[in-house]
Amino acid sequence: MSAPVPIKGRSRDEMAARAAKDIPDGAYVNLGIGMPELVAQHIPADREVILHTENGLLGMGPPPMGTAADPELINAGKKPVTALAGASYFHHGDSFSMIRGGHLDFCVLGALEVAANGDLANWSTGDRNAIPAVGGAMDLVSGVKDVFVMTAHCTRDGTPKLVESCSYPITGRGAVSRIYTDLAVIDIGPGGFELVELAPGIRFDDVAARTAAPICDNRPPRETGPAQAARPLGNAHG
Repeated sequence: MSAPVPIKGRSRDEMAARAAKDIPDGAYVNLGIGMPELVAQHIPADREVILHTENGLLGMGPPPMGTAADPELINAGKKPVTALAGASYFHHGDSFSMIRGGHLDFCVLGALEVAANGDLANWSTGDRNAIPAVGGAMDLVSGVKDVFVMTAHCTRDGTPKLVESCSYPITGRGAVSRIYTDLAVIDIGPGGFELVELAPGIRFDDVAARTAAPICDNRPPRETGPAQAARPLGNAHG
């Protein structure tokens, strides 16, 4: 049976804004390379969130506008950023001491796969010809207090990225607490995936059909009625 047909949920910027909504005032946060970098552009105006980069900046701001980029001021992904008032610079060894010492409250990372028990795979597909590129991810998932993941719910060919167990090399075991996808916000609970919120226009069955593990509907009763649990509909792997 073929994979479920693609459906349109949240855009990348909408996913970033939804993740930013859950970051409290005063939090120290690291943003992973790629899609999570967008979170910096969507921090609510009434909150002070201190963004950290592995290459040695605390107080990172959003990307510069127009031609105002300073080639010497970049994030860990080598993209131009700004420094907010009060920002500080330091050696990357000190930066990793902050991570490993448990001084960061949240990180937002991308993912290749997330397992129902919170395992994260986000640095390698296991291809023998791939260049190793684990970066700071293993330090982040072991040192940061809360690990959020921001990812498309499925790959471009429709393969689910939320799975029973990871098939790719593990970055961290039981590390993830919450997942933001284009289709939903999902927590890792004692029994596995728990639906917190659907993207506008998306149904619970849409999410279940594109998740390769059981998922429980944990939304408030006023939103959904009695709680539901569902296994994927059909063969989600195609």
